[in-house]
Amino acid sequence: MPHSHHSHSGQFCKHAAGTLEDVVLEAIRQGFSTYGLTEHVPRYRPQDLYPEEEAAGLSTDALRAQFAAFLAEAHRLKEAYADRINLLVGLETEFITDTDMDELDALLRATNVDGGPARIEYLVGSVHHVRGIPIDFDRDTYLRALSTFRPTIQLNEEHDEHATMEAFLCAYLDAQHALLTRFRPEVVGHFDLCRLYTPQLRFADYPAALERVRRNVAVAVEYGAAFELNAAAFRKGWDAAYPGADVVEIISQAGGRFVLSDDSHGPHAVGLNYRRIPEYARRMGISELWVLERDDQVRNAAGRNVVLRKVPGEWLEHPFWNRKLEEQENNVS
Repeated sequence: MPHSHHSHSGQFCKHAAGTLEDVVLEAIRQGFSTYGLTEHVPRYRPQDLYPEEEAAGLSTDALRAQFAAFLAEAHRLKEAYADRINLLVGLETEFITDTDMDELDALLRATNVDGGPARIEYLVGSVHHVRGIPIDFDRDTYLRALSTFRPTIQLNEEHDEHATMEAFLCAYLDAQHALLTRFRPEVVGHFDLCRLYTPQLRFADYPAALERVRRNVAVAVEYGAAFELNAAAFRKGWDAAYPGADVVEIISQAGGRFVLSDDSHGPHAVGLNYRRIPEYARRMGISELWVLERDDQVRNAAGRNVVLRKVPGEWLEHPFWNRKLEEQENNVS
C-alpha cells in the first residue's frame, strides 16, 4: 500500500545521499508498492548553483548531463525491479526565472515525443526560490529573500514587517500559480514551503496571500492535480506535514485529492516520519488517499499517461502503519 511520489538521491542531487538504486532497494525493503523518482531539473544560470555544487566543480552543463543520466538510470531501475515495485519516473520543477520555465518546456518536448517512450512520466510542481533566492537552503538565505521585500524607509515597523511578509508570500504563490497553469504538474509539491521557517504563520492573517492560496488550489483541483502530504515537514520541526492545517482545510473544501510523499534525500530518509502521517490525516479528516498510476490508454490534462487512482479500502488501517510504529518503539528502546 505505501507510496511516495517525491524523492531524491545523492547520486543526482548533491544535498542528498546514497545511490538511486539504494533508494529503490530501501523502498522495496519497507514494502512500498509505488515509488516516484523525481530528481530536480537542471538549473541554467551559474549564479543558481548551490554551494555544494560549486564546491564539487559542477557547471550548468554538468547539471544537464547529470539529469540525463538520472533519466537513464531511473528507467533502468524501473525495468530491473518491475517485479518487486512500481517505479514512476518524474522530475521536480524549479522556477527561478522565466528561463527555467522555457527550458523545462524544451526538456519535456525533447523527452516525451509522441510515439516514443515517455521518459518523464509526471511532474512534481515545486517552487524553491523567491526573487531568484533559495528559500529552503538555510534560514539566513531565506531571510535574505524576505529582506528584498522590506521597504527602504520604515515608517511603522510592525506594519512594514507584516506587509513585507505578505509581499513575500504573494510572490511565492504567484510563481506557483504560473507553474501550475503552464505545466499542470500531476503533484503539487510542498504547497506551503514559503513558511518553512515560520510554521506558526497562518494565511488568514494575510488576506492577499490567502486569496492566492484559494486561487492556486482551485486551479490545481480544476485540472486534476493531487496535493502531496509531504512528511519532510516533520523533520524540519513542524508538527504537521506539508501542507499545514489551514491549507489542508482549503484543499479539502475544494474537493482536492491527496497523495503521499516522503521527499527522501537518500535511503536513510525513505519512509521517514511516515509513522506520523496517520495521526495527522485523522486530525485533518483525510479519509481518502490517491496514487498515481501509468495508463497508456489515457492522457491526463497535461497530455501525459498517468492518472490518479483512489487507494481502495481503509488505507489508515493498513499493516504498514503499525510496522512504522513498531519501528519507532524499537528505535526508542
